[in-house]
Amino acid sequence: MTKKKTILYIAMSLDGYIAREDGSVDWLEEVAGEGDNGYGKFYEGIGSIIMGRATYDICLGLSDTWMYAGKPCYVYSRTARPSEGLVEFTSEPPEQLIERLRQTSQGHIWLEGGGEIVRLFLERDLIDEMQIAIIPTVLGQGIPLFPAGTKSVSFRLAATETYGDIAIMTYNRAQ
Repeated sequence: MTKKKTILYIAMSLDGYIAREDGSVDWLEEVAGEGDNGYGKFYEGIGSIIMGRATYDICLGLSDTWMYAGKPCYVYSRTARPSEGLVEFTSEPPEQLIERLRQTSQGHIWLEGGGEIVRLFLERDLIDEMQIAIIPTVLGQGIPLFPAGTKSVSFRLAATETYGDIAIMTYNRAQ
């Protein structure tokens, strides 16, 4: 495999939100897609996952079993916690974590979210690619993908795919 990319892969409402104000993502189940909407193909190429603690808590509530079994997951948390299996809690500087994962990961690095983690990685120019699934729902309010104060960064459209009513836009960081 060539250079392991850090990829933001996330769903977003038409008005830019990744979750309701309470963190709920129930609205994602209301859209008509096709099969797994390309998720399986994406997930095959992933070796490691990074997320914030709030996203981790949401993931825990979605299933009785850990949905990313078999892949190392790094959870940013301000509170020190012991690792749990392949889940490692960290407050490591993002640059150091990405460098470590580029050496050890068995595939690309999935930056899952949420918005504050996205901002943290964007500010440090650590996102190589964004795959944003546009869900044709207007939430009106919620947790934005790009929180207020996120720095300006340019990306270029690399591909578009549609799965039913879902459009996945792939952007690469502008050089």
